[in-house]
Formats: sequence, C-alpha cells, structure tokens
Amino acid sequence: MTRVVSIYLPDLPTDRIRRADPSIPPEQAIAVIARSGSKRWVSAADAAARKAGVRAGMPAAKAQAIFRDLMMVDADPVADAAALERIALWALTVYSPIVAVDGTDGLVLDTEGADHLQGGEEPMLTRVANQFNAKGLKVRVAIADTWGAAHACARAIKRETVIVPKGEIVRAVEKLPLSLLRLPDKIVGDLRTLGFQSIGELANTARAPLALRFGPEIGRRLDQMFCRMSEPIDPIRTPELIEVSRAFAEPIGAAETINKYVGRLVVQLVDELQKKGLGVRRTDLIVEKVDGTRQAIRAGTAKPARDVAWLTKLFRDRTEKIEPGFGIEKLTLVAVMSEALDEEQKSSSLVEEQTTDITPLIDILGNRGQRVYRVAPVASDVPERSVQKVAPAADATEECWAHHWRRPVRLFDRPDRITAIALTPDHPPRSITWRGKRHNVKRADGPERVFGEWWKRDSELEAVRDYYVVENETGERYWVFRSGDGVDPETGDRQWFMHGIFA
Repeated sequence: MTRVVSIYLPDLPTDRIRRADPSIPPEQAIAVIARSGSKRWVSAADAAARKAGVRAGMPAAKAQAIFRDLMMVDADPVADAAALERIALWALTVYSPIVAVDGTDGLVLDTEGADHLQGGEEPMLTRVANQFNAKGLKVRVAIADTWGAAHACARAIKRETVIVPKGEIVRAVEKLPLSLLRLPDKIVGDLRTLGFQSIGELANTARAPLALRFGPEIGRRLDQMFCRMSEPIDPIRTPELIEVSRAFAEPIGAAETINKYVGRLVVQLVDELQKKGLGVRRTDLIVEKVDGTRQAIRAGTAKPARDVAWLTKLFRDRTEKIEPGFGIEKLTLVAVMSEALDEEQKSSSLVEEQTTDITPLIDILGNRGQRVYRVAPVASDVPERSVQKVAPAADATEECWAHHWRRPVRLFDRPDRITAIALTPDHPPRSITWRGKRHNVKRADGPERVFGEWWKRDSELEAVRDYYVVENETGERYWVFRSGDGVDPETGDRQWFMHGIFA
C-alpha cells in the first residue's frame, strides 16, 4: 500500500526572512504583515512573537503595541512560493520520486519505492525533520495511508514526527477540526454554523443532505482522506530536469513489455544527457496507470553515468515491483540529479594496467537500500572525531592518520563505561570490569594523553584523557581510557571507559 508523507512548514515566511538575513539575532521576534488597502494585519509570526502574544490575523497596530521590539516585515507571497518550490525540488532529489507543493505551507511526498533507501518510516521521518532543522526550517512531518490524513495530522498534532499506522486513519483523524479537511473556507464556516466541529462528526453524517446543500466537494474530500478514492500526486517538474516519456494508445501490463519500453526510454535519456555533457546520478521511473494512480521506482548511481546497458539493468532488476493494475498508459524517465561527465580516452591494457571499478557493486547495494560508505580520516586528536563517513565513490582525501600509537581495529561510536582498579595518576589498570565480566590485566602500555579541543567546545578547555592498551589473561586486547589526568578534578571525573578492541 502506498504511504504518503506530509511536510508542514509552520514558520516558512519568518524562516525565509531569517535565512535571507543571517544578521538577525536568534532571539529577535518577527511578524509578517499583510496589507489590503489601508488594513494591515499579522499573516505569520515566529515562535518568539507568538510567545509574546502575537497571533496571525491580529491587527498590526495591536501586535506592535503588545511587543514594542517586534520586527515587522511586509509579506511577500511570491518569495514564499518560490522558497517552497526550491525546497520541493531539493526534496525531490533527496527523498522521493513524487514530490508536490501542498498549499502555501507544505509538501507532500509519495514514498513508495524510496522509503527503504532511508531505512524505514521512522528513521526516514526523523532524518527529514533533522535535515530541515539543520537548514533553519521548523517542520512537522507525518506519514499516513492517504494525502488527506497525512496533511491533517502534520498540522494538528504538535509533534515533530507523526506515524499513522496502516489502516488506522479513522482513529487518527476523527477528532481533528473541519478546517483540516482541505475544504473551502465558506463551506467550513457554514458547517460550523450547522454544529459540525470535527471530521468524525461530518464523516458519520448522511451523505445525501450534505451533497444536496454543499455539492460533491465534502464527499470527495472525505473519500480521499479515508482511502475510498485515489488522490494522485502530480510531481513537481522544472524545465531544467531532463525527462523522456512514452504514452500508449493501448494500456500495457506484461513485464516483458514494460522492460522493453524502459530500455527504449533509457536510450532516449542517455542521448539527451550526452547532448548536454551530463551523466545521471539519480533517475526516476514514473508509472502512470489508467485508474489515475502513479507508481515510482528510483535508481541511483555512485558516480555520474550514461551507460545504457547499466542503467537499463538497474531498472529491470526492480520492475517486478510494478503493479500494473488495469494497465499502464504512460512511462516517464526523469534525471532528477545529474552532473557533468566528460568523455574519457581509455588506454590499452598493453600500455597501462586496468583498475577494477567497484561502482557497479556500490550501485546494486545502494539500490537495495544498503547504506554504502567509506571511512575517511579527519584532522582531530579526539579518536571519535578522527573519522568521517564519505560517499563510496568520493575522491580520496589528503588527510591521513599520523599516529605513533597503535589504534584498535574497532572503535566504538560512544565510549562504554567500565570499572577499573588502578593506581593514579599514571599506572595502567590492574583489572577492568566490562559488561559484567571481569578481566585481569597481564600486560599494558600507556598512557597516551589526549587533550580536548577547546576551539570546538568551551567545556574541553581543561579536558584530558589518558589512554592505555591492556591485554587480559586470554590475549584479548582493549583500548581503555581514564577521564582526567588523575590529579586535577578540572581535567575530568576519573571515570574509566572502553573505547575500542584490537584484533
């Protein structure tokens, strides 16, 4: 079953203003002011302004009287819409093949065919929220079986991420207000006059009288929300995206036929890429069915590519996931992420030894949802900061690990606390207890002193760690450290930690 993600940006206008002018202090309250003739009112307010009592719809003069230091900026709907479109295009390259703008304050995504690349629903939503927050955008993200349910939950539930379990739409939305049903304001106002307050009340009312008075819109929105009527998402497209498509006079459905036309579309796409000197990094196959629904398959490559045979294989390996239903009426292939790719002259193997290219293996694993990366060195004395994950096909970095001391083959992401018996300040442990098991130390080497990076964190100005390599009775070797120099309490609390294991 298709799952839909709604991304709600409650403070898009004020967040856009802050991103446009980084000199605005974080504590500065901002209100966006809309105009209509001589009337001026608050159309949006950030968290600081809302905390002071400023609300959307409030007269601008009253807002300024409530908060004298309020920064008031004229509304710019065109700039807000352009910002939302840029965010949608970015989300298209990162999250899903099907992304669309949802009103003036959100996005909607169909994650089918792409959620496994994010590690599942919960990690995907958490990652979305974290990435938006890192860009200075406040966000609430919800996932449900339908666009309407996800849209309503993202705007009503005051949590950063909301997961509506499959088949649980009724329980999730029945108490939500009518305004979240995406009905015209006039209809919502009239329904409230009649006494309706929640979506559940409206859904449990006879349909005929409502249709007679308000037309088919209420029934359509209810059917879309409760998965009784499909609501296709029309994906965002720009002229910069390279795409090729094939429409069919008669619907197709056989796997062999689908693969045949996918192969032809790949040839056309590669021709267009070659004309522009580009190689594709991320390609989407959009399948449009006769019932109005869409299905998408995404394939990525570690490096820019325009090899017809290889791109065709990446899609043919996954076309069995396509459910043609009553038939497919159109196939579209879109290069959503492309990079410059120059022709290379390959030397003869008689002159130069050929190197093994492992990018095909990387592509296969990546398209199966596996997280593929390389570990590269970082210039840092703090062990857990001395490595970083980089793209598997990224160029080699100039940094290298330059240590005279041995390093474990396995370094823990977070040091694990242990109990140790040792003489301070410079003697290694005589025994350690790790995860309930005691290890008597037969051999040890150290200490190796590591100082904190005060230029990154003020709390590390005096911080010190003393590392030891210890070996137990059975020959197992561990990398342990004591927090602090063992003398000055300002350098650390003298707790012992396990940080790595040697081969």
